[in-house]
Amino acid sequence: MDIEQLTQKILDGDRRALARAITLVESGREDHRAKAGELLSELAKHKRQSLRIGLSGTPGVGKSTFIESFGMQLTGLGLRVAVLAVDPSSARSGGSILGDKTRMERLSRERNAFIRPSPSQSHLGGVARRSREAVALCEAAGFDVVLIETVGVGQSETVVAEMSDLFLLLLAPAGGDELQGVKRGIMEMADLILVNKADGPLKPVATRTCADYAGALRLLRKRPQDPEGFPKALMVSAVEEHGLEQAWEEMQTLTAWRRENGHWDRRRADQSCYWFDQEVRQALLARLHTASAQAAMADLSGQVAGGALTPAAAAQQMLQDHLKG
Repeated sequence: MDIEQLTQKILDGDRRALARAITLVESGREDHRAKAGELLSELAKHKRQSLRIGLSGTPGVGKSTFIESFGMQLTGLGLRVAVLAVDPSSARSGGSILGDKTRMERLSRERNAFIRPSPSQSHLGGVARRSREAVALCEAAGFDVVLIETVGVGQSETVVAEMSDLFLLLLAPAGGDELQGVKRGIMEMADLILVNKADGPLKPVATRTCADYAGALRLLRKRPQDPEGFPKALMVSAVEEHGLEQAWEEMQTLTAWRRENGHWDRRRADQSCYWFDQEVRQALLARLHTASAQAAMADLSGQVAGGALTPAAAAQQMLQDHLKG
């Protein structure tokens, strides 16, 4: 299938074509990267946009269960939902080892839902390097909402925030200790904090946790991209499907306000510049992984170890010889 045919099938919402295109953009082969660039450029001309929602949380907080329940609610409203679930990678094969799709059985059977697990491949923040391009493909395919699930919580989750319109942080009741050391950074990025598992005997604990985080959010400096009252903390139960409707209403309220006040377009523009910078950096690093560059690195490392060159002088020589042209 040529790029023109693949482009049209994606625009028509063909799920097989979408899956094939995501495989293409995830490939590291040079010829595949060229085709992926051509495909993305063609699709970008149509300027389709989805609501991109990034979701993070500590392992065991119930991200997959939440996504399935939330996704079912959205499809029930007639919306088309794509889920890009970034799994930890096998150190041996590089493949995905958790298999989120198998844990979202109901959602995977929905004709208005598309689930794509992707291996993190050890990239920063558990976000596959080409997840941003996969998001663009889902937008072009006409999905109304794209959910991007990441592995774990840490300072590096800024990566998923840079490809999302809204960033959700999922917490378990009494889960505050899990965020010590990164709490402020994560909270400053989050648009909504959702305390999950607010059901049964955990509900009173979830109520206290939600109140604690609501109070902490009030102490943070108000962000220019937020209306009064945001960011906020809410309680949800993915198992009992309580609080999901309110969470969706809050997301819509925040999105509408940002659109009306110009923050939506400004953020999208800033994100494009961020990813341009990242692409340049990745391309430069790729040049250092060629066989000739690695041989030169080994030679210069030997001269640095022997005292013939200072680290700074060796680095300058490396840059001059291998990062030009």
